[in-house]
Amino acid sequence: MIDQRFAHHISDDKLRQLGRRVLELEADEVRALTARIDEAFVRACHYLLQCEGRIVVLGMGKSGHVGSKIAATLASTGSPAFFVHPGEASHGDLGMITQKDVVLALSNSGETDEIITILPLIKRLGVPLVSMTGKPGSTLAKAASVNIDVGVRQEACPLNLAPTASTTAALAMGDALAVALLEARGFTAEDFARSHPGGRLGRRLLLLVDDLIHRDDALPRVPPDAPLRDALVEMSRKGLGMTVVMDGGDRLLGIFTDGDLRRSLDRGIDLQNTRVEELMTRNPRTIRLGALAAEALQLMESHKINAIVVLDHEDRVVGALNMHDLLRSGVV
Repeated sequence: MIDQRFAHHISDDKLRQLGRRVLELEADEVRALTARIDEAFVRACHYLLQCEGRIVVLGMGKSGHVGSKIAATLASTGSPAFFVHPGEASHGDLGMITQKDVVLALSNSGETDEIITILPLIKRLGVPLVSMTGKPGSTLAKAASVNIDVGVRQEACPLNLAPTASTTAALAMGDALAVALLEARGFTAEDFARSHPGGRLGRRLLLLVDDLIHRDDALPRVPPDAPLRDALVEMSRKGLGMTVVMDGGDRLLGIFTDGDLRRSLDRGIDLQNTRVEELMTRNPRTIRLGALAAEALQLMESHKINAIVVLDHEDRVVGALNMHDLLRSGVV
């Protein structure tokens, strides 16, 4: 129940209208930025690509929040970067900037006191300064090696005061820089995964079957002449829903699964005297040691199987894994 004391008698339709207006206005301002992907943008990209150190991002207030996000995006897409608060920079943090770095400074007005104060120090270091401002004629824009214009005609705020469209524009231009650098560096999905090892993409692109397989004593295995009863005991003890059937040289002959067991029971097979080789699945699906766990998942899903045998490069059995292993690992 909405407390009517705070509703100000505004209708639901009006609320929807206001929300849509903000999104439409900000979308228009971002769309207008496409004309600013110009020579200045290209020069900024070259400065950032040639950086031998790190990209140091500066910004105060809302620009600081945007700058922090841009730094994080750059760092996770192959361009080492970090954020420095300009207010702290003049009290010691400027020592974090080296002569191999490039500074990326954000200020909508281009006149932010804390940034203007440290401009002489940045100049003294001799590092390139890339600015993103809404005022190309501002102090910061003029002092920069190159300025990217991210100015907007109006804020989404009805008072035209609160940073809204301007921060969205700066954030979008930061993404444009990051993605342009990503492409220029040949940054791949595998590179992204290495920067995000704890994420789902990282697990899908970095986790190998080697990390998940049941091997040695944990691998269910029986010889081909084992009674079916022994195969069932081995399956129960190891809990994979299958057992590998292999010869004395660790060569794969087949597998016996829960599905094979159900089909055997339907046929009234003698569990005591029937050998496992008579009922096993020959030529089962396998995967090589060193393959991605995601490849194992794809094989299992495409062939509608719940377990797969892992072979080394000499075709010897080294282990097995099932769908539960993939679920637990987060690959699925």
